[in-house]
Amino acid sequence: MTKEKHQLKAEIRKVLGKKVKKLRNEGLLPATVYGNEFKSLTIQINSKELNKLFDEVGEAGLVELLIDGKDKIPVLLRNPQYNPISDELIHIDCYKVNLKEKIRTMINLEFIGESESVKEGNLLITVTDEIEVEALPTDLPEHIEVDLSVLKDLDSIVTVADLNVDKSKIEILTSEDQIVVKTEEPKEEVIEEEEVSPEDVEVTGQKGESEDEEAGGEEKKEDTKEDKKGEEKKEE
Repeated sequence: MTKEKHQLKAEIRKVLGKKVKKLRNEGLLPATVYGNEFKSLTIQINSKELNKLFDEVGEAGLVELLIDGKDKIPVLLRNPQYNPISDELIHIDCYKVNLKEKIRTMINLEFIGESESVKEGNLLITVTDEIEVEALPTDLPEHIEVDLSVLKDLDSIVTVADLNVDKSKIEILTSEDQIVVKTEEPKEEVIEEEEVSPEDVEVTGQKGESEDEEAGGEEKKEDTKEDKKGEEKKEE
């Protein structure tokens, strides 16, 4: 599936450093444009528009960046940075590409359809959700679909070689033997019983009582000895 043409408006950014926090509060996202033999530019983009587009095209979708309403630059959105607490996008790079030169990039895999093997109770195992390709920027797909309906039983797998890609335009760099997705039997949860040694057995109340009885017995023996001594003295 070849991507559509996307356009994104941007403005030259004059606010730099820690002051960009003010831009974010105004709904603007700081970004940078860079590329081979290209002098980098600092720009700002409407946060809502950028987030919506980035969710759609990811890092493989070709975007026409319209700066200050005049300069049109073909870019790929790269290196998104997120707030570690709110998970909001706080910065992104725009990589300027040469439309006549092939580039290498990772393409996301989109899983569609239903697996008969999964319907029977087996687990879907995703081994990889992206592959590396090389192509002209205009030929890069935004994603590659993976049909799960081919997974009919536990012997069925999908490898990179099975992916539906126009190989006349796109060269797949990931190994064709790489498994993409498969199914496995659910593993039974085994509860291991912990072996308890005699030393680990907790002392019970009965044993305590026995010990008390033994102690009492010792006291009785001592009393008996004392009584015998007293009787011997009387006899003397």
